Amino acid sequence: MTISAQRAHELLQQAELLCTSGQVQAALHKVAREINDSLSEAHPLVLSVMGGAVVFSGQLLPLLNFPLDFDYVHVSRYGDARAGGAMHWKVAPHDSVRGRVVLLIDDILDEGHTLAALRERVLELGAQHCYSAVFADKRHGRVKPVRADFVGLELPDRFVFGYGMDIEGAWRNLPAIYAVKQ
Repeated sequence: MTISAQRAHELLQQAELLCTSGQVQAALHKVAREINDSLSEAHPLVLSVMGGAVVFSGQLLPLLNFPLDFDYVHVSRYGDARAGGAMHWKVAPHDSVRGRVVLLIDDILDEGHTLAALRERVLELGAQHCYSAVFADKRHGRVKPVRADFVGLELPDRFVFGYGMDIEGAWRNLPAIYAVKQ
């Protein structure tokens, strides 16, 4: 369900800026340096998690200075909701991962269920190794079933949007990170 432009603007006006576009770009470049240092000899298969990771992936890939193959997966627990639900596979990983070093790219590591399920599926399909890069890791104090290998920045336990993350389906296109006011 798509919200109205008026509702989207109201949500943004009521939100709190958490990270400026400059901070976002600094985090992006930090992740790129770390991935370049670790995977430059691996010729990995990079799998972007749609749709949240589209902005992060699109800006990260040109910063990687090694050959790679690219594909995507699409799994969701949120849809347009603000809380996670059942895992819904739209495009699952396939046999192209067999024998490969795989790098999963996602927007945010919240509870970790989606990334853990992706990692498990990729390894079940025969990947040699599975790394993960997330733009943001949410600090909420609960144990997560998976840790990301590369993290751009840490965010507080708030509902956040911008830079690929949406609120009610809107504002993935913002260059900064915002949080719903508490």
